[in-house]
Amino acid sequence: MFYRSTISFLSDSHSYQFSKKEKLKSRKLIEKLFVEGSTFLVFPIKVVFLIVDEPMDNPIKVGVSASSKKFKNAVDRNRIKRLIKEHYRLNKLPLHDYLRKTNKQVAVFFMYIDKALPENALLQKKIPILIDKLIKTISETPTPNI
Repeated sequence: MFYRSTISFLSDSHSYQFSKKEKLKSRKLIEKLFVEGSTFLVFPIKVVFLIVDEPMDNPIKVGVSASSKKFKNAVDRNRIKRLIKEHYRLNKLPLHDYLRKTNKQVAVFFMYIDKALPENALLQKKIPILIDKLIKTISETPTPNI
């Protein structure tokens, strides 16, 4: 009995995971993203995105960074990246739904550009705005020829 309830709970929460398939790891794709990608800013996060024409195993690939020049301690950089990933994970569903409906694939990179450590409440407020702006910008960007 406990086993079944655990399975249903896991299947319901599956959409809120930040899976390995969703992480941007390909050096070629990262390089292409920064060369050909478009950017916008929702302070304190700069977003670089690229609509990808090659088939990927997931409709979106996400990368996160924090500057080692501004944050000397790795602990601080890792905390910033962890907070951004967590708030993205909780607010990503509209973006995923949009990409599935339109059959688009996107590589996205979030860069934290402020000089001070972020407050949790600030990121909680900014990430949904950022995702809405990303959806709007992707919808206005012409798709590459496949």
